[in-house]
Amino acid sequence: MNGFAQFAAKKTQDALTAAIQPLHTDYDDPGSHAFEAIGNPWTSAHYDGPFRQAPLPDDGTPAINLVFVQSRDGNTGADNPGDLGGGDTDKHLIYEGLSRVAAHAVMAGATTANGPDVFFSIWRPELVALREELGLPRHAAQIVVTGRGCIDAGECLLFNVPDVPVLVLGSRIACAAIAEAARQRPWVRVIPIDDGGLRGPLSRLRHEFGIERISAVGGRMTATSLVDQGLVQDLYLTTSARDGGEPDTPWYAGKTPPRLERVTAKRGTGPDAGVLFEHLRLNAAR
Repeated sequence: MNGFAQFAAKKTQDALTAAIQPLHTDYDDPGSHAFEAIGNPWTSAHYDGPFRQAPLPDDGTPAINLVFVQSRDGNTGADNPGDLGGGDTDKHLIYEGLSRVAAHAVMAGATTANGPDVFFSIWRPELVALREELGLPRHAAQIVVTGRGCIDAGECLLFNVPDVPVLVLGSRIACAAIAEAARQRPWVRVIPIDDGGLRGPLSRLRHEFGIERISAVGGRMTATSLVDQGLVQDLYLTTSARDGGEPDTPWYAGKTPPRLERVTAKRGTGPDAGVLFEHLRLNAAR
């Protein structure tokens, strides 16, 4: 069994044995927004209803959601995200589940994406079945955003799964740093970020590569850049029942926080009692 097969088998086993508890809906009001609803009987029972996502933007960019878990005191930084206290339901139903089940790609900054055991996908069989029903490939494409190209492609798992496209969005320095690794891996494409920011490269992803929907999973700097450029529609935010994490690490690190409109609020049950999940719509008006 090769490295990725071993990794996938362990992730699947972890998802199968996790104690995924049903969420309970405290608030739900999509208002006049034309959300798309996705789900199957298993997800609807555990999520307590349909999962909603924004439609594709009219400006030619992909639809983008952000996914964060924060401690009760609002920190998102941690060496191990599980230490923030989101719990198994958040990890397997939301983070490695509904937030990316309909995504064409999962996006992360280089720090989040680096490592021998990092690959962004879904693993629970009911979610895999839902993704298949949606007509999507087994695994989403992997997008890495980097300013310096500090990626060890030989050790980074997601760069070494030939069946899954990798799209690197980088500065000129980063593109040069990763160029040789990309030449050795025809499934890796390097796309420069010019002075206009991420909007141009993301539009290119949608029109040239068919990447219409992206789930962005970190880190804070990448998320903040996306928000500040008006590229995010949905925030899926889980707040744990305990304090912790690296101090002063809110999910948004910029100067002009976006206006957030609550769509859904759900609370955890059983071992996840006290955990709050919110679907928040980002409003471009500042």
